[in-house]
Amino acid sequence: MAAALEEDEIDNDDYYSLLNVRREATQEELKASYRRLCMLYHPDKHRDPELKRQAEQLFNLVHQAYEVLSDPQSRAIYDIYGKRGLDVEGWEVVERKRTPAEIREEFERLQREREERRLQQRTNPKGTISVGVDATDLFDHYEEDYEEIPNGGLPHIEINRMHISQSIEAPLTTTDTAILSGSLSTHNGNGGGNINLALRRVTSAKGWGEVELGAGDTHGPLFGLKMFRNLTARCFMTAQCGMQFSSRGVRPGLTTMLARHLDKNTMGYLQWRWGTQSSMSTSVVRDTKSSHFTFAVQLGIPHTFIMMSYQYKFQDEDQTKIKGSVKTGFFGSVVEYGAETKISRHSVLGATVSVGVPQGVSLKIKLNRASQTYFFPIHLTDQLLPSAVFYATVGPLVFYLAIQRLVIKPYMRAQKEQELEKQQESAASDIAKKKQEAESAVLLMQESVRRIIEAEESRMGLIILNAWYGKFVTDNSRKHERARVIDVTVPLQCLVKDSKLILTEASKAGLPGFYDPCVGEEKSLKVLYQFRGVMHQVLSGDTEALRIPKQSHRIDNDT
Repeated sequence: MAAALEEDEIDNDDYYSLLNVRREATQEELKASYRRLCMLYHPDKHRDPELKRQAEQLFNLVHQAYEVLSDPQSRAIYDIYGKRGLDVEGWEVVERKRTPAEIREEFERLQREREERRLQQRTNPKGTISVGVDATDLFDHYEEDYEEIPNGGLPHIEINRMHISQSIEAPLTTTDTAILSGSLSTHNGNGGGNINLALRRVTSAKGWGEVELGAGDTHGPLFGLKMFRNLTARCFMTAQCGMQFSSRGVRPGLTTMLARHLDKNTMGYLQWRWGTQSSMSTSVVRDTKSSHFTFAVQLGIPHTFIMMSYQYKFQDEDQTKIKGSVKTGFFGSVVEYGAETKISRHSVLGATVSVGVPQGVSLKIKLNRASQTYFFPIHLTDQLLPSAVFYATVGPLVFYLAIQRLVIKPYMRAQKEQELEKQQESAASDIAKKKQEAESAVLLMQESVRRIIEAEESRMGLIILNAWYGKFVTDNSRKHERARVIDVTVPLQCLVKDSKLILTEASKAGLPGFYDPCVGEEKSLKVLYQFRGVMHQVLSGDTEALRIPKQSHRIDNDT
C-alpha cells in the first residue's frame, strides 16, 4: 500500500537518523537520546538572540521526532508510510487505542477510497507490433535469375508479414473491468483484422470470471467465457470455452488447465485442449533468482512434441539473461539460443537464433518498451547453412556492442546527469534549509564538544581529528569530477560518549549537524580519529552502521 503514496508525497526526514537510534530502538533508548539532544539544543542555555532562535528550531524538530517515535500508534504509521502517512486525510477519526495492525488496516481503507476516486482515470495499455522479414536471398541467392535485370545482383529483402495488436483496460468499479482489444494482420498481401470486448468481474479473493465478444473478417464472430479459481493455497485452475462462427459453420473450443505449486520455486501444469487443434500437455516450470527452467510434453493433433529450455539470469545492473532451448516432435526439430538485456529503465532488448529442420535458420529480435512489444522475426535461409548460423549469432552481438558503446551508454549517462540536475534543482531550497540547520547545530555544539574533548583527552580516549561526509572521488578515471564533501568533525565528536561512537544503519544526512551535499549521488563518511594516542582511519558507506574505535581501523606506522 505504500506504493499508493505518490512520489511528490515522499518525505526525506528520518526521525531515527535525527535521534541516532535503531529502527528497533526501545523506549529507554529513545528517551536517552532525546534527553541528550534536549540538553544540547535547549534554548535557555543560550543568551545570544540568534543562537537562541536557532536552538529553538532544532529543539522543536527533535521534540517532534521524539513525540512520533515514542507513541506506538504514530510510530506504527511512520514506520509503514513515513512522515506523510501521518498527514493522510481521515486519520483524525482513528481511535488511539488501536494496534499497529488495526492502524495499517485503517490506512489501507482510506487509501482504497482515494483509489476509487482515481479509478476512472486509469488504463493499462498493451500493444504488440510484429514485422516479419524474408532475407533468404542473402544466403540462397540465384545470380543467374537476375543477370538481365539492372542491379539484379543485389540481394532482395522484403517484408512479408505484419501484425499489430493493442488492448486497453477500463476499470468500471473496484471489481469490474472492461477490456477492449483489436488486431490487424497481413501476410503476402492478404490480411484482415478483428476487435474484441471482454468484461471481467472479480467474484471473490479466490477467482474471477470473464465474458468475451469478438468480430472480424478473418474468423467471424466469437463468443467466449473464461474463469480463474484458486482451489487451495497451492493449486489453481483456469477454464476457457468459446464458439467461433464462420462460413464453414460453428467451431466450438474448450481449454482447461490445472496448476500446482510443487515447491517454493516450482510449478506443475496439466492442460487439455479440445477443438480444431486438440491436445494434452504437461509442463514443469522452475523459476529462481538465478535461473528459469521449463520441461514440457504435448500429445496432440497436429503437433506432438517434447521441449526443454533453460535460462540463466546474471545478477548485474542490466539484468542480462542468456537462454537456450531444444524442441523436437512430428514437425521436426528446433534449437534456439539467445540473450536479452536491459538497455534503459523501461526497455529490454533481446535476440534469439533459431536453427531447425525443416524450418532453416531465423533471427528473432524483440524490444520491450514499457508495455509495448516490438518483434522482428527475420528468416535467413530454409537450409542449415553454417554461414547463416554464424552471421545470425555474431552480427547482432557486434551491432549491439557498437550501439551500446556509441549510443546507449552516452545517452543513458546524459539522461542520468539531466535527472540528477533536475533532482538537485528541485531540492535546492530544501538543501539550503538543511544546510542552515546543520550550521546552526554546529554552532550550538561548540561548548559541548569542548567539554567532551577535554574529558576524552584526560583519559586518552576518542578524539575525532577530521571527518568528512559526501562524495569522494577515488577512481583515477573520474579525476575530472569534483569531490563534494562537508566537514562533520564537530557533529561526530558531539556524538562521542564514554570513548565510543555508534552510528545506526540509516542515511547519515539526517544526523544533527549533517546535510546532503550531493543529492542523488553515492555518499560516504571518512573519519580520521585518535584513540589511546594511536591514529585510526575508516571510510563508511552512507547507510552502513559504524562503531568506533575498532582495531581494524588502526593506521600502521608503515602506512
